[in-house]
Amino acid sequence: MFESLSDRLQNVFARLGARGRLSEADVDEALKEVRRALLEADVNFKVVKDFVARVREQAVGQDITKSLTPAQMVVKIVHDELVHLLGDEPVPLAYAQPGPTVILLVGLNGAGKTTLAGKLALFLRKKHRNPLLVACDVYRPAAIKQLQTLGNQIQVPVYSEGTEVAPAVIARNGVAEARRNGHGVVIIDTAGRFQIDEALMQELEEIRAAINPHETLLVVDAMIGQESVRVAEEFNRRVPLTGFVMTKIDGDARGGAALSIRQVTGVPIKFLGTSEKLDGLQPFDPARLASRILGMGDVLTLIERAEEAIDKEEAARMQKKMQKGKFDFEDFLNAMKQMRRMGPLQQLLSLLPGMGGLKLEEHVREEDLKRVEAIILSMTPEERRNPDIIKQSRKERIARGSGTDIQDVNELLRQFRDMQRMMKTMMRGMPGSAPTNNKGGSGKKGKKKKHRPTPAGPRPGWPGLGPGAGLGPNSSPQEIEQLLRNMRKER
Repeated sequence: MFESLSDRLQNVFARLGARGRLSEADVDEALKEVRRALLEADVNFKVVKDFVARVREQAVGQDITKSLTPAQMVVKIVHDELVHLLGDEPVPLAYAQPGPTVILLVGLNGAGKTTLAGKLALFLRKKHRNPLLVACDVYRPAAIKQLQTLGNQIQVPVYSEGTEVAPAVIARNGVAEARRNGHGVVIIDTAGRFQIDEALMQELEEIRAAINPHETLLVVDAMIGQESVRVAEEFNRRVPLTGFVMTKIDGDARGGAALSIRQVTGVPIKFLGTSEKLDGLQPFDPARLASRILGMGDVLTLIERAEEAIDKEEAARMQKKMQKGKFDFEDFLNAMKQMRRMGPLQQLLSLLPGMGGLKLEEHVREEDLKRVEAIILSMTPEERRNPDIIKQSRKERIARGSGTDIQDVNELLRQFRDMQRMMKTMMRGMPGSAPTNNKGGSGKKGKKKKHRPTPAGPRPGWPGLGPGAGLGPNSSPQEIEQLLRNMRKER
């Protein structure tokens, strides 16, 4: 969502960094670009004006102009002000003691409330909060059925009374049901409405009065931009809000709503909807989002995603196989599946410091990875575990089964052998790997081999990335970008 804004801001700071010492005129010129970038991102005009004024007040001080790294100091000031703009600290859900905690979801038509209800229920189930979904949308066709389907998918019960009972009554009975059955959280899914629809807004007030929720969350579609601020103000006037949930932030929205809504209303953002998948819900953290906007990455979020997506026992087993040089296609397929559970490649790349601007999709297409997966799935289990047995007739069968050419199969096998050799080299000397002597034995005394420099030429490639895709641990984003361009030319 913030891709365009992020690119613009990073370009501004790159130009500042090239000037060394900064004058007041340099800062003013940069802030003009920052102001323009924020306005184009659909940030509220008053918010932009106040933001730029606060940054300028700090950026033209004595400490900045005399600093050895003034551009970095300006970036830090902008980062800190962005964090302040977004709310300073994350605000978690308020849980009632004793429960159940009642969460009321409200919003406009099409904002994605029902899907969000399912995402939130899954998030809370993983936190062992034992949620209950309550279907109070009695107007939209199949809304109750949709919620029940989502509940079945995530193994969360759904309370409903059909479409003939008043929503306020259903909500009150749903909370009573949760109390009887020991549910920790009740999520009330309401019908979408327009803020100008007086009857529906009155109904929302009745629901709120019937259940007295601990959290009233407005579900905001990030795609509607600046209009979301006016929507938020009207809902907050009628049913006082405790938080926002921004949905569809993985779309083409320019991001202004997220940067405006907290400052204008004073109500915190609590969650971001990061994808259409049911696990695509992320607690909102102002500092992390500010870092991503400025190209500083978000390593903590990347680690959290990895912890959720990657099976620790499977990872440990795979590491042992890699240390012994026995990594096979079964392991590679499992690794691909776990990586995909973490999210799209470009989204993961944006979480790494300095890597958000690297357009991976220009070099590694999703269809390339799907083709690799199709080839591996067309192999027998024996072939995946022992690729050396794959001769001509097997290659032809695999190509037919995967809908690819035999050249694609040959290329994947060649790259996989290169990758195995590279892994043996990388793992040599790491903890847990077996020491070798000069005769190739294990753990026996022998003459030490003389260190030889790595031969010149292309380094091993990864399947789907093309030949020569070897990178060192200290490779810069520019080196990676150049390498990927070369790979594209080779194709």
